[in-house]
Amino acid sequence: MANQTVRKKSFWEQYKLPILLLGGIAVGSIIGVVSPSLGQTLKPLGEIFLNLLFTIVVPLVFVSIASAVGSMLNMKRLGKILGSTILVFLVTGAIAGVCVLCWVNLFSPSAGTNIQMGQAEMGEMQSASEMLVNSLTVSDFPELLSRQNMLPLIIFAILFGFCVSACGGDESPVGKLLGNLNQVIMKFVDLIMKIAPIGLGAYFANLIGEFGPELLGDYGRSMVVYYPLCLLYVLIFFPLYALFAGGKTGVKKMLKNIFAPAVTAFATQSSVATLPVNKEACDNIGVPKDVSDLVLPLGATAHMDGSVLSSIVKIAFLFGVFGMPFTGVDTYAMAIVVAVMSAFVLSGAPGGGLVGEMLIVSLFGFPAEAFPLIATLGFLFDPAATCLNASGDTLASMMVARLVEGKDWLKNAAARKAEGEQA
Repeated sequence: MANQTVRKKSFWEQYKLPILLLGGIAVGSIIGVVSPSLGQTLKPLGEIFLNLLFTIVVPLVFVSIASAVGSMLNMKRLGKILGSTILVFLVTGAIAGVCVLCWVNLFSPSAGTNIQMGQAEMGEMQSASEMLVNSLTVSDFPELLSRQNMLPLIIFAILFGFCVSACGGDESPVGKLLGNLNQVIMKFVDLIMKIAPIGLGAYFANLIGEFGPELLGDYGRSMVVYYPLCLLYVLIFFPLYALFAGGKTGVKKMLKNIFAPAVTAFATQSSVATLPVNKEACDNIGVPKDVSDLVLPLGATAHMDGSVLSSIVKIAFLFGVFGMPFTGVDTYAMAIVVAVMSAFVLSGAPGGGLVGEMLIVSLFGFPAEAFPLIATLGFLFDPAATCLNASGDTLASMMVARLVEGKDWLKNAAARKAEGEQA
C-alpha cells in the first residue's frame, strides 16, 4: 500500500502542470459553450496571463542566449550546437513537408466546400532583399525590445555573448550579472505559471464563446484533414525523434515532459509564449543548459513543422477552391519553399499568420479573394500548428544534445544530477 501511495504521489508531481492546464482549458471550454457571453467576459483574465508571458519573453531570450554563449569559452562547441540546430530544423521541416504533400493528395482539404468569396485588400509585398534585411536586423536598438523582432534579438544576443566570452566569460562582472539575471527570470517564470490554469481557462472560454460557431461551417472538411494529420505526425515522428535522441530512455523522458509545452502552445497559440514552459521541460529531461538556451529561442522563430503542415494544406485548399490541379514536382517544390518562408514570417505571434498568408497568395498568384479564405483557415489551424511547433522545439533540443554530446548524453545528465543532489 505504501508503494502504491508513492507511485500516486510521483505521478501527480510529474504531471501536475499539464493536468492543471488541461483542467483549466476544459473548464474554460465548457463555460464558452454553455454561456458564450460569460466566456467573452472572462477575456481580460486570459489577456493578462498572456501579456505576463509575453513581457518576460524578450528578457528571457536575451539573457539565456547571452549567458549561454558568454560562458562558453569553447567556441568549437558553440559552432557544433548551432550547426546541429540548423541540420535538425531542416531535416524535420523536410519530413513534415513530404508528409503533408502525401496526405493532401490522399485527402483533399477542399472537397465538398461551398464558400462564397469575400473581398480583401492585399497588402504591399516586400521584395526578397527587403524581407531578408527586415527579418535579420532592425534599424534602432529599442526595436530589439519587441517580441515581433525575435530573430534580430537572437542575433544580437549571440553577438553580445561572443563579446562577453572574449572579455572574461562567466567570471567577468557582466557574465556574473547575466548568470544571476537568468536565475531571477526563471523564478519570475515560475510565478507566472502558477496562474496558468486560470489564465488559459479564461483565454479558451473567450475563444470558444466568440468563435465557436465558425468551427462548424464550410471549413470543417479542411479541419478534418488537418487535425488528424497533426495527430499522426505526433504519434509517428515524435517517438522516432526521441528514439534517435536518447533511445528508449529518450522516448520515456519525452512522454513525461512534452505535455506541458504542448498544452500551453495549443492554448496560447504562440511558440514564444511557450518558451518558459519548454525551458522547464528541457531541464527536467536533462538537456544541457547551453543547448536548450540556444535551440529553444531559435526554435520559436525558425522551427515550424506544424506551420509547414498547415501552410501546404492551405495551399492545397486554395488550389481546390479555384479549380487548379495540385500536382507536379515543380508545384510541390514551390509549395514546400513557400510553406517554409511563410512559417518563418509568421513565427512568434499568436494567430499572427496574416503576413505569411499574404505571402502564399502573392507568390502563387491567387486572386485577392483568396486571402480571407486562408486567413480564416489560419485561425482554425493555428492551435494545432503552434502545438507541433513548440513541442517540437523540445524534441529538437534533445536531438541537438544527441548530436553534440553523443548517444550517452542522457546517462551523463543523470550522473550530473545525482552528483548535484549528493553535494
